[in-house]
Amino acid sequence: MQLDMQYVYEIYKQGSFSKAAEKLFISQPALSMAVQKVEKSIGMPLFNRSTRPISLTDAGEIYIRAIEKQRFLEQDTALQLEDIRALKTGHITIAGTHYLNAYILSDIITGFHQEFPYITIDLVENASAKNLELLQKQDIDMTFSCDPEVLPYYSGYPAFSDEIMLAVPASASVNADVRNYALSAEDIIKRKNLKEDCPVISLDSFKNEDFILLKEENNLYLRSMALCHEYAFEPKVILKLAQLVTAYHLAERGFAASFISDLVVKNPDAALCFYKIDSIHTFRRFYLLIPKQRYISNAVQAFIEYMQDYFAVRQTR
Repeated sequence: MQLDMQYVYEIYKQGSFSKAAEKLFISQPALSMAVQKVEKSIGMPLFNRSTRPISLTDAGEIYIRAIEKQRFLEQDTALQLEDIRALKTGHITIAGTHYLNAYILSDIITGFHQEFPYITIDLVENASAKNLELLQKQDIDMTFSCDPEVLPYYSGYPAFSDEIMLAVPASASVNADVRNYALSAEDIIKRKNLKEDCPVISLDSFKNEDFILLKEENNLYLRSMALCHEYAFEPKVILKLAQLVTAYHLAERGFAASFISDLVVKNPDAALCFYKIDSIHTFRRFYLLIPKQRYISNAVQAFIEYMQDYFAVRQTR
């Protein structure tokens, strides 16, 4: 609140120039001159000086109400800012793919909401390319990516990793030829694919199989093609889909083989055989991305820290 407003308001509260001057630690003549300056600027007196205690004129009443509105606004602003500092309020917009939202973020967002119930979250679902476009425009606060070419353009925070496995319908005849390399869904759930002694197979064994791939704009499509080209063959693609999870379920129904993330395997009875492929393209490291040189709100910072703690605990299990 401006100094002259403070002077006028203190006189109003004390009902006296002399008492107000004592409270404000200034001389009475200085206080009188400050009030006269305000009265001159508005063209009418604020106080009726002939009464004891002094009273407000009509103009003074309006002026005091205006002061009180400003005081309330300042107090409310201070409380809101303190709430943000104390994480009693805030807002975050997160964009992810269906895979990220359903299989990675659901537990994190639930736990974060329990710890910070006053921070609201909008969860947006798009293809990864669209999410990066929204982040570039700063229409969202954060998204995720495992594309190393994207990372230099944003501030990145390590989040989680997954492994690309080949999921082959259990009914496929090729499984009989490579049975010593096959992993069950229960093996994947127990993370046996990450053990040093997990059998690794060449993709050559599957070059004659039918494949379900994701669409071209998806990172998993690029990696799937890189895997096949590494083994010098073009996959026989009989279906392209937008969603990893849909491809996984179609493979489980016996439609065709598909490259999938090990993190989507939740049902131990899934009718699939899983294979760990010998290639550097199967490992993906995901980062949480936010725009560079952008102010990081307390709510966003709290989410980043919660996410990092979540994955740190998960990796020790």
